[in-house]
Amino acid sequence: MSDGADGTTIDVTVALVGTLDTKGAEYQWMHDRLVRHGVSVLVVDAGTEAPRGFVSEVHADAASVASAGGADLDELRADQDRGAAVTAMGEGAAVVLAREFDEGRVHGVLALGGSGGSSIAARAVRDLPIGVPKLIVSTMASGDVSSYVGSSDVTLMYSVVDIAGINQVSRAVLGNAAAAIAGMAKDYASRQHEEPVDERPLVAASMFGVTTPAVDAARERLEHLGYEVLVFHATGSGGRALEALARSGMLAGVLDLTTTELADDLVGGILSAGPDRVTAAAASGVPQVVSLGALDMVNFGPRETVPSEFDDRLLYVHNPTITLMRTTVEENAELGRRLGGKLAGQQRTVLIVPRGGVSALDAEGMPFHDAAADDALFDAVIEAASGIPLVVSDSHINDPELARQAADTLHSLIEGRQ
Repeated sequence: MSDGADGTTIDVTVALVGTLDTKGAEYQWMHDRLVRHGVSVLVVDAGTEAPRGFVSEVHADAASVASAGGADLDELRADQDRGAAVTAMGEGAAVVLAREFDEGRVHGVLALGGSGGSSIAARAVRDLPIGVPKLIVSTMASGDVSSYVGSSDVTLMYSVVDIAGINQVSRAVLGNAAAAIAGMAKDYASRQHEEPVDERPLVAASMFGVTTPAVDAARERLEHLGYEVLVFHATGSGGRALEALARSGMLAGVLDLTTTELADDLVGGILSAGPDRVTAAAASGVPQVVSLGALDMVNFGPRETVPSEFDDRLLYVHNPTITLMRTTVEENAELGRRLGGKLAGQQRTVLIVPRGGVSALDAEGMPFHDAAADDALFDAVIEAASGIPLVVSDSHINDPELARQAADTLHSLIEGRQ
């Protein structure tokens, strides 16, 4: 239970999602802790065998979860294919959670497990809206967690010890998790009753440190025009999140000034968003203004981690954890062809070509200034991006007037005037 601003009592529910056949006792402990924190508990069993050690009510049993995922529980048991079972139960749990959320019965989700349980939980919460609390206590949380987080706002908590019984360490960690999700769920439920809905149209913008002045100026202009601007850091995960949001139908437009992740995808940097970057807006009919921000660079980790094959390249230590590498004439020509090919013939799309430079490091007198490489990029993208309007400017990408022009152009596309 939680109290709203008007004094009304709100019934707050946390969904527990997990494999009750292998972690039943641990889930029972979590269930009881959540009840002590004053929230209702909705249990979704994603295991394939009978629950062990769990005695409270199960709201969605294993058979119904498997069925929701398009599988038959008896067949999953007979096949003994763990990978297939994890996939099916993750899909089924996602369907169950979506249904319960749509009915207003879920205000937060908690799960715990190893690699398999974490995979099920990650799939289960992936499609829930951003802002719905999602917490996974996992043995995998201290490593590369990109496959679990994806483009969602899931929170991962490292379990420290394996999730195998309740002991002095797990009691502390799981207790914190229960308290955390109960608090988050209560706050989420209260916000739904208290906060006025912001109905401004949403625009997504891509930004990097070296294109911040451009995005800041464009964002200010768009906000003046009545939009709410969501800025995504072009770090691979940021680009994937932007693409996911473009596919969701929530966006009025995309201001994709910083397409640097394409360079990492081409050359092998650490911040690639994959080959499908800069495709979702066009595929979904979302108006977009696209530019070439930070295509002059590929991102690597600390200097000592840069592959030896690039020892003879122009490198710039951006900070102790990031080393930037200047893209070559050949790479820029390919990047122009790739980006232009993605945009060619698209409706409600405008490409901005800033011939004065594509990043703060690419301005005249700066370490990455390379007129030949830039010209290769500009010429290739203009040739490849046939059938769409172009804004070719002698300005630098960070020129505030060009940024405001980009914002006004996107506004015209959204309004249907261009």
